[in-house]
Amino acid sequence: QVQLVESGGGLVQPGGSLRLSCAASGSIFSVYAMGWYRQAPGKQRELVAAVTSTGSTNYADSVKGRFTISRDIAKNTVYLQMNSLEPEDTAVYYCNANTPYGSSSLHYWGQGTQVTVSS
Repeated sequence: QVQLVESGGGLVQPGGSLRLSCAASGSIFSVYAMGWYRQAPGKQRELVAAVTSTGSTNYADSVKGRFTISRDIAKNTVYLQMNSLEPEDTAVYYCNANTPYGSSSLHYWGQGTQVTVSS
């Protein structure tokens, strides 16, 4: 099975930075894409950033210019560098991996890591 483990969340002041890490382990041989989602209280889960198997990246408009997603293929790890954090960024952040499953795909999710932006 595939396991995703997130780390790096915590409490940070507005304008500060955090780097989230997501390490993948298990029987994973190919990935369509990996990404970060977040869910704030009372809101639905939304895509924050994603990186495809070709290296293309995609960001939510609200984080463009502030967040950067990157990957270390050798370490099976994806990162989310978050700069200029705002209170609106407060949420539980989840790592996601989209992998082939037969003729379709299968999504794996991490346990989530809390990011709180507050003074």
